[in-house]
Amino acid sequence: MKRSTGLWLLAAAALIVIGLLVFGSVIAAHGWSIAALGDIGYETHTLDIKDSFSNIAIHSDTAVIRILPSEDGKCHVILREQPKVSHSVSVQDSTLSIELQDMRKWYERITLSFSSPRITVYLPQNKYASLLIRESTGDVTIPDGFTFRDISINAGTGDVICSASASNIIEIVTSTGDIRTTDLRTGELNLSVSTGKVEARSISCDRDIVIIVSTGKAVLSDIACGRFGSEGNTGNITLTNVIATGEMIIKRTTGDIKLDKCDASALQLETNTGSVSGTLLSEKTFVTRTGTGRVRVPETTASGVCRVTTSTGNITFSVQ
Repeated sequence: MKRSTGLWLLAAAALIVIGLLVFGSVIAAHGWSIAALGDIGYETHTLDIKDSFSNIAIHSDTAVIRILPSEDGKCHVILREQPKVSHSVSVQDSTLSIELQDMRKWYERITLSFSSPRITVYLPQNKYASLLIRESTGDVTIPDGFTFRDISINAGTGDVICSASASNIIEIVTSTGDIRTTDLRTGELNLSVSTGKVEARSISCDRDIVIIVSTGKAVLSDIACGRFGSEGNTGNITLTNVIATGEMIIKRTTGDIKLDKCDASALQLETNTGSVSGTLLSEKTFVTRTGTGRVRVPETTASGVCRVTTSTGNITFSVQ
């Protein structure tokens, strides 16, 4: 046996021993009961908020977060928490603040629970200044009927569903979670995911819409905006009835670009490995370049330019 192989086997055996020791420590701390590892024992607390506020800031970890309208005209915060993992709730400087307080020891963080803690905020009004949510693995849901000045959500690996509007800007960032925004109005919309999916539907945006996707699909429909921009590495992007009064710029490394009944003052569409196709609502001067694909575009001359570039895909467009 080679010396290097023996060293690798010795290292593997050491890791196994360390793992067994860690597991033994954890199960010993839980009274030598494997079942106790998954017995979190959630507790539910309801807090009535009497102070007025215009901003909302939530910092948690694994909690499922929901913002809902209050039925009795008062603010209530319902917390479903596990022992030693609580949230402080206070109103300071016109901000309703919900902060995670994790008092667990390291071995108490290892559990096998199939449920999650929850934070539910019932709001008595439909208009507020800012909404800030920082979450790691929990989902976030904000229904329609609410209007904020600014919305900023970072959900890590959780999914985000947002139908609330914002007069200034909506920014939503996830790592592996999906983003779905529907039926809202905003001044600016920024959506960013690493390996998740982006879905946007029925949106009116006064200024820019920016969609950033590393690996994942983007599907957008029935959208009006000032300028539309999207960048991504791997994944298709599909636009249906997306109208931009300014430019539309879409760039992909590997993935198809599909436009159906879309338009902009000028378009720049680029992908390396993928096809670009669609229908536009007004005539454009098409400027195309492809390596190995076919090109089928109208021979029209107009003030607006549609530049399409691909390396190995086809380019197919028509004007309705």
